[in-house]
Amino acid sequence: MYPAELTGDYTIDAAHSRFGFVARHAMLTKVRGHFPTVQATARLDATNPAASQVRVVLLAAGVDTGNPQRDGHLRTGDFLDAETHPHITFTSSSVEHVDADRFEVSGPLTIRGITREVTIPLEYTGTAVDAMGLTRVGFEGGTVINRKDFGVSFNAVLETGGVMISEKITLEFDLSAVKDA
Repeated sequence: MYPAELTGDYTIDAAHSRFGFVARHAMLTKVRGHFPTVQATARLDATNPAASQVRVVLLAAGVDTGNPQRDGHLRTGDFLDAETHPHITFTSSSVEHVDADRFEVSGPLTIRGITREVTIPLEYTGTAVDAMGLTRVGFEGGTVINRKDFGVSFNAVLETGGVMISEKITLEFDLSAVKDA
């Protein structure tokens, strides 16, 4: 459990956080990507974790897998449709303290204008005061979604069987949040 003095409002530090994903490619390898453009806030309540809140807004057009051609395709209507649906959003509806340093954050996730409830297990990784005197809190975790649940259905059948892109996508989060003054 994080210390009571950490109760307060926080801004996720996009430069020191990662909102990532992993998909299987050709049923053989994993392709990893992330969304570097993030607007995210959190309200932590150490004495009553259920009163905590999280809000995340990612720019769909910011998707980055390290391959410009693939990233361009991911922005199209075949995948994220970033022009029509520029944001991927998550707003917590509940935060449950599971045990010691583990929490489950649940709420609506919206991708391509389609909203589904998800639960994200998170682990509290600690607190620190950085060189600038800012209080930071860390969390990491992730969950698995089915991309088809969000209208992302593009795929190609392989000659050897199977499909080009996995339906299941692993979402990965490494979060550093700075306490607001």
